[in-house]
Amino acid sequence: METLSYFLPQVWFGILALFLFLYVMLDGFDLGVGILSLTASTEERRGILMTSLSNIWDANETWLVLMGGGLFGAFPLAYGTILNALYIPILLMVFGLIFRAVAFEFREQAKRKLFWNFAFGAGSFLAALGQGFALGGVLKGIQVDQAGHFIGTTWDWLSWQTVLVALTLIQGYVLIGSTYLVWKTTGELQDTHYKTAKIAAVTTLIGAILITIGTPIFYDYARERLFHRPLVYLFAVIPLLGVLLISLLIRSLFRKEERAPFVWTILIFLLTFVGLAMVVFPYIIPTQITIYEAAADPSALVFMIIFIGALIPVMLFYNIYQYIVFRGKITGGHYGE
Repeated sequence: METLSYFLPQVWFGILALFLFLYVMLDGFDLGVGILSLTASTEERRGILMTSLSNIWDANETWLVLMGGGLFGAFPLAYGTILNALYIPILLMVFGLIFRAVAFEFREQAKRKLFWNFAFGAGSFLAALGQGFALGGVLKGIQVDQAGHFIGTTWDWLSWQTVLVALTLIQGYVLIGSTYLVWKTTGELQDTHYKTAKIAAVTTLIGAILITIGTPIFYDYARERLFHRPLVYLFAVIPLLGVLLISLLIRSLFRKEERAPFVWTILIFLLTFVGLAMVVFPYIIPTQITIYEAAADPSALVFMIIFIGALIPVMLFYNIYQYIVFRGKITGGHYGE
């Protein structure tokens, strides 16, 4: 039983990290395209952007539902504490996702699309902003008592560090959204998103550099882990790999490659997740609650793994299948026309 109590929380930490990465990667370009729709110069262009998402965006958000349900079942203490501490950022995200979903459906039937166009773009921005503040709030730390319950204030999550994290995440979403549109569009619209991808790559890199420098300076737990042997050597490699991937991304954009920018961006996101996991582990709430303290009973974790183990391959197959079916270029703004 002691072995299970030690091993199962690690398994669930990995499962939740997988869910979170798949959500950020897949719904990230959805949100990025939504934010970019605010800059579309014509209704036809905006229609093309929304057509590129029309058959896939519902399935992309399923990973967020699994993430929330998995956190509730596997780490109930962390679930309750995080929701109490990050109530406002999570509400921002939820409202943004609701506005975005309603606008996406209503725009198709509306004769006057201006309001729904703005609601879709603004909802995407609000959702990304809420996610950024939530991530920054968790990395910043949450005040808890000895039982692990939240004892801070409503606005503890708000600081210049969390603002930086939120803005960088938004730029990351714009980057992956731009590279997705480079892959899915043609002609002048594709050229436009080559430009937005280049700009987003630079702004995301600047934000990542500031976060990388600032994290060990302002957070003691990160500094102790980052500069402790032998992990210090691994952490030294991650920024170097990040610079390499950014260089390859920018080179592919200047070469007008179509699929490579999207692939390089996904690898950048993956590298970022690996770095964050290495900094945070074994905490589920740095530096207050570990995965072992927050974990549910081992029998509950085993029971959940049985069903999740059957569900993950089905969802992955469905995601892969829909991208294969709808892999072609979007050449006209047929959505909502």
